[in-house]
Amino acid sequence: MGRRQESQGLHGGRPGSSPYKTPATQALRRRVAGVQEAPVKERQRPNILLITSDQQHAGTLGAVNPRIRTPALDRLCREGVRFDRAYCPNPTCTPSRASILTGMYPSQHGAWSLGTRLFEDVPTISGLLGAAGYQTSLVGKAHFQPLASQPGMESIECQPTLRDLAFWRGFHGPWYGFDRVETARMHGCESHAGGHYAVWMEDQGFTQWRDYFEDWPPDPEKRRRLLSRRTWDLPEEFHYTRWTGERTIAQIERAAAAGRPFFCWSSFHDPHPPYLAPKPWSEMYDPADMQPGTLHAGEHAANPPHFALTQEKKPDFRAVFGDDGHLHGARSHLHDEAELRKDMACYYGMISFMDREIGRILESHHQTRRGGQKIATGRRPVWNLSSLGPGQRLLKPRPHIARIRAPHGEHVAQHGRPRIVP
Repeated sequence: MGRRQESQGLHGGRPGSSPYKTPATQALRRRVAGVQEAPVKERQRPNILLITSDQQHAGTLGAVNPRIRTPALDRLCREGVRFDRAYCPNPTCTPSRASILTGMYPSQHGAWSLGTRLFEDVPTISGLLGAAGYQTSLVGKAHFQPLASQPGMESIECQPTLRDLAFWRGFHGPWYGFDRVETARMHGCESHAGGHYAVWMEDQGFTQWRDYFEDWPPDPEKRRRLLSRRTWDLPEEFHYTRWTGERTIAQIERAAAAGRPFFCWSSFHDPHPPYLAPKPWSEMYDPADMQPGTLHAGEHAANPPHFALTQEKKPDFRAVFGDDGHLHGARSHLHDEAELRKDMACYYGMISFMDREIGRILESHHQTRRGGQKIATGRRPVWNLSSLGPGQRLLKPRPHIARIRAPHGEHVAQHGRPRIVP
């Protein structure tokens, strides 16, 4: 019974209430109430598709880098607006994603770090649009809650819940203003595999999916074997990138059948490490064609201390953070150049795979869209759908894509200054 309460946003039987009662949250609540009181004319309600990727470097678009093939993203660049100075409010997942959803800074919405959660009573753009008559859905990665559920920071995005497929079969929302949710939490072969993604695999008859992911609890030997090469034996048709594309298309078709405008967040997990991809994507790019970044002495002299520590052979983060800390890719500069080139080639393949699915999504919307409606899109972690955040605007009339310039790269052989190929 407790889990069922969790699925309704009532963790352990009590509301997930935020201690952050800021002027920003109160103002947004008033806006939500105003929408509920004032109906919006049908012609003023475009479909809204928010597409995000995870840890995609600014230079991995064919529009700016001829070494990578991303025709769908390039189309959005041509037909919309590409920002080359777009910045996220926080460099980590939960705070940045919560800011996308609420339009607030982490200091306002309360999910200020990994290991925290966005409380369900904080107003969201999905709730605002749902109140205006939109069909709202989230497909893919959420990461609004921590992997470790504990008092005060309860979570359904945690183990053992992620592997409890009976729970996920019974839970599809409402959640954070989304009336339909299909989510998963892992990256690559991580042991966090489960959620709606695992339910989908089993419904497709792929009941042996656990063989392709780390065990829970983790088995170090199986992890080593799965990560020993960059080609993943997981069949392409059962990969979570394919799942995200397919289920996003299903939500677009669901809205079209209901004759309702939609807001759909299509949240791709890749190209976040580990760098694994099924064939043909793992072999699409030649490592010899990759150009790893270079280190420059003193390049982080003006940055916080942990930037320079990521370039040391044995960094001691305790002096900065008080503990050992954990930074994805913080030691990737210690890999030899041949390994870095292989990482980059796989990273590019993961992006091209995702781009293929984005193309399928855009084509589906083109086939099902209702007359005169437009589509707005974004790329992690900045969006351009509302005036809820700094420098952001409301519902532009053409497709858009935000491009992130990451000063320190994504730790895929990208240390040093970002190198964008003209």
